[in-house]
Amino acid sequence: MNPSLARYVVRPADPRRARLLGERLGLRHLTAQLLINRGVRDEQEARKYLDPRLSDLRPPEGMQPMAGFATAVERLKKSVLDRETVGVFGDYDVDGITTCALLTDFLNRAGANVAPRVARRGDGYGFGKGDAHDLAALGCDVIVTGDCGTSDHETLALCKQMGIDVIVVDHHQVPERPPQALALLNPHQPGCAFPFKGLASVGVAFYLAAALRTRLKAAGWPHLPDLRDFLDLVAIGTIADLAPLTEENRVLVHSGLRELKRCSRPGLRALCEIVGLEEGASTSADVAFRLAPRLNAPGRLGDATEALLLLIETDQRKARTHAENCNEMNTKRQLVQEGVLKDARAAVEEQLRKGNPEVLVVGAQGWHPGVVGIVAAKLVDIYNRPAVVIAFEDQVGRGSARSAQGFHLYQGLHGVSSLLLRYGGHAAAAGLSVHMDNLDAVRESLCTAYRQQLGERLASTDVTVDATVSLDEIDERLTQELSLLEPFGIGNHEPLLLIREAELVRHRVVGSGHLQLTLRTGATLRDAIGFGLGGRAAELKSGGKLNLTFVPQLDTHRGMRRVRLRLREVTPSTDAPTKLAANQG
Repeated sequence: MNPSLARYVVRPADPRRARLLGERLGLRHLTAQLLINRGVRDEQEARKYLDPRLSDLRPPEGMQPMAGFATAVERLKKSVLDRETVGVFGDYDVDGITTCALLTDFLNRAGANVAPRVARRGDGYGFGKGDAHDLAALGCDVIVTGDCGTSDHETLALCKQMGIDVIVVDHHQVPERPPQALALLNPHQPGCAFPFKGLASVGVAFYLAAALRTRLKAAGWPHLPDLRDFLDLVAIGTIADLAPLTEENRVLVHSGLRELKRCSRPGLRALCEIVGLEEGASTSADVAFRLAPRLNAPGRLGDATEALLLLIETDQRKARTHAENCNEMNTKRQLVQEGVLKDARAAVEEQLRKGNPEVLVVGAQGWHPGVVGIVAAKLVDIYNRPAVVIAFEDQVGRGSARSAQGFHLYQGLHGVSSLLLRYGGHAAAAGLSVHMDNLDAVRESLCTAYRQQLGERLASTDVTVDATVSLDEIDERLTQELSLLEPFGIGNHEPLLLIREAELVRHRVVGSGHLQLTLRTGATLRDAIGFGLGGRAAELKSGGKLNLTFVPQLDTHRGMRRVRLRLREVTPSTDAPTKLAANQG
């Protein structure tokens, strides 16, 4: 997206409600207005929003209407009591890895025999026949899949032939032909009455563990793990998988971030130290930008086992080694990613010169399939529209898609399924396989699906902000208040604010292309940083007036505390008109 073409859309304010709510809660009016923007209606809802508690969760028994939930709990209880070997298989992304780690750790602490495995990217998506044979060779009587299995019909049929019970724990959309497993735990399956459909796979696994613990306690079993010990994994997997941070997920992630700050898991403690989070990860941004990429890196490059071992290792020295290996793999991943992103952007720019596709679809021979998901996410950030990136090997490509502007990806792919070899996912992210001959047809069909879903309009360049503020309002108290709205992510965006006509005192490019500014309005000076915005420096002149969209943050680098603006966009003040949003939420 060309930043100079952006139009700022300001969410409408309700000053009276904001004043009354702010006075009752002891918060700034702006903070109260942001609560109202998020659908909070009164003081009671606000207090619950600001302090979500595990007691707010609907109990695991609420999933009992889900087909197979009770069956899964009873089957795993039998495995624990009879000392059977339980295979736990997770997909190679962070949600799959954390699901595998959670169930492995829980079952181990409960006294079960566990054989954990994670997928290898080179073997393709999901739970494969080779994985089933490997776990059968280890003597597994039952297998639990994590973040996969819903569409793996052939492998599930093979397990049934071998006499192995399979419990599928997943959150991807369920195809018309449901899997023939002993039990399917997936909120999206027909007949599931659990009211919240946004759980990541690791969230479903947490509910399964909670119900199993209850059943083991009723049976007088002496080994009962503390469920709070697994909330760090739930937070990581939920944030990394772009699950909506509302309802159950808000409670789980809020509590999980508290566990992450304690950093009791040796591997995560080591990883936090390596990435400079000496006090542990305490925000969703810490997870999304510091931890998740390093846990994702082994799977992106081929084999996610190193990340799984990091999460379940109890020996501090070994855990440190796994953390260092994940960090090194992330460095390699970044180099590969930079090359693919450069080529993908060139392909997008060529498409934009020819037209204005609502959905970006690019692919090429030789791109590493392990980085297409993150490259798709980068394209969404840059161009503000859904993106599909496909790595081809010969004539068949494997790709990843990321959504924007409310486009439901799985529904879009379902509508073009005749052009695809395979697909799966959910509203915000998906994977697919396609023949190269169908690439252009997929692009055209997804653009048509976008128009059908969201109306006959081009991808919007509007930037929606929560409020227009003055520079002197952005102080430490406000920044600390806004942090109470955490965790931020899908469904609960970071507070995005707008300042108009701030004077640019000085600017420079720092690090690897980051834009550093000092701004002034009246007597107030504030520093700002725009990560990746260094290319805008040539357009700026000291003394000029700027419009800025930003997220306030409290920088505590090297023991110093200061308020800083983390920039999203910078535009000359005459270039970007402002309008009020038609509605809020």
